[in-house]
Amino acid sequence: MARIKPIPREELAEFEPFFQQFEQMGGFVPNSLLTMAHQPEILKGYMAMGRGVMMHGTVDRRLKQLVGLVASTASGCLYCQAHMTTFSGLLGVSAEQLGKVWQFEWNDEFNNAEKAALRLAQGGGQVPNGVTDEHFEDLKKYYTDAEIVELVGVIAMFGFLNRWNDTMATILEDKPLDFATQHIGKHGWVVGKHDKFVD
Repeated sequence: MARIKPIPREELAEFEPFFQQFEQMGGFVPNSLLTMAHQPEILKGYMAMGRGVMMHGTVDRRLKQLVGLVASTASGCLYCQAHMTTFSGLLGVSAEQLGKVWQFEWNDEFNNAEKAALRLAQGGGQVPNGVTDEHFEDLKKYYTDAEIVELVGVIAMFGFLNRWNDTMATILEDKPLDFATQHIGKHGWVVGKHDKFVD
């Protein structure tokens, strides 16, 4: 059960255009946003960060979703794993890539540039942080400094979300739960059917 009850969407008219964007993109409004709305400036800050990190820059949006998925998995956040699985699939990431993202080192579904980004996500999502100078040496073969900043921005944003949702025990919505169960559960991953993620 969620530790803080989300505010009903109908009481948050100020944020309705933002909620509609989420709904158009993924078919649901995340409960995490409805919880952040208890302090509207936190939700506004997250909205600005989310747009800046995920909607701008030159790194492929599908890769950003996979970076968020790997960082969230390294952190252990089932809520964000389910969300990133859903959004990755909606952006055209193949079922094979989704199912084998944790085998990226040995999988031909991922090229060397993608593998470098996913290594960064894996190290950056760990506590303590597992990123090394070697990660950056590898990244610089494929990405500009601005693109590396973009990738680190994704990892850092999910660090915030991972801690938010695990601490709040945010209830996972039906659509991402179903999508993750279908696309990841069949590959042997643990999907968040856990009492703190589902009512």
